[in-house]
Amino acid sequence: MHFLSLTARSVLNVSLIVFVSWIAGNKWIHVIPHAAAQEIPAELQGVGISEHLGEQISISELTFKDELGASVQLSRYFNKPVVFFFYYGHCKTICPYIVEGVVNSLKGLDWMPGNQFEVIGLSIDPRDSPEGSKRKKDAYLRNYGRLESAGGWHFLTGEETQIQKLASQLGFNYRYDSVDQQYAHSAALFVLTPQGKISRYLYGIEYPSKDLRFALLEASNGNIGTVADRLLLFCFRYDPQAKKYSVYLSRLMQVGGGSTVIIFGAYLASFWRRQRKGA
Repeated sequence: MHFLSLTARSVLNVSLIVFVSWIAGNKWIHVIPHAAAQEIPAELQGVGISEHLGEQISISELTFKDELGASVQLSRYFNKPVVFFFYYGHCKTICPYIVEGVVNSLKGLDWMPGNQFEVIGLSIDPRDSPEGSKRKKDAYLRNYGRLESAGGWHFLTGEETQIQKLASQLGFNYRYDSVDQQYAHSAALFVLTPQGKISRYLYGIEYPSKDLRFALLEASNGNIGTVADRLLLFCFRYDPQAKKYSVYLSRLMQVGGGSTVIIFGAYLASFWRRQRKGA
């Protein structure tokens, strides 16, 4: 329904922003010829994502407001892996689809916010209020359907200097378009470790549940999930070109070979026991 109300310019901006996000995710943005860069609209110049994998976020130095208006240090939410995204309340383009993508991805997981991980959304618009964040949280929580997970969802607002500092550390480059009075920004999720290190970037407005599951397993260093989950992570790895998790054939062969040895060994042990009993 949102697309029906978009202006032609907004539709174009959506397409371009998603395209820039895709380019940035594939790290082509650094090799775009100068002439081609000149063709990008002014409001999208400099918009994109620069990956800072493995870098530490200064979570103890960043303070925002939660949905109730209380000042909270970002480190408060980092005792578990964190699924993080940027948005803003009056976005007329991709923000609703980013959050919708998060909700849909979480619906495919057995894990739940507040138990195995935390979900944090931060508005890039310093004019947004905690009251607006509360309405957003309530709406998306109802869509998610697991109301008992409310304590694991956090929609934050803050001062521009704090927002920009965190965005810079995550490599999230955005800008304000004074003509449309909208923010131009990319679409992505950031998965961080419980210590506040950047573990994985997931691009676009749809995030397969499998990819999010593996990203959370990586961020937790295997401390969440079952043995089967950790075994699957051993057989899959993140493909930076395809921007998704793919089967790692050599590891799969190792696991398959190991399983064959174990099964064959168990068979031989059983066979020898029967032989000894028969003797």
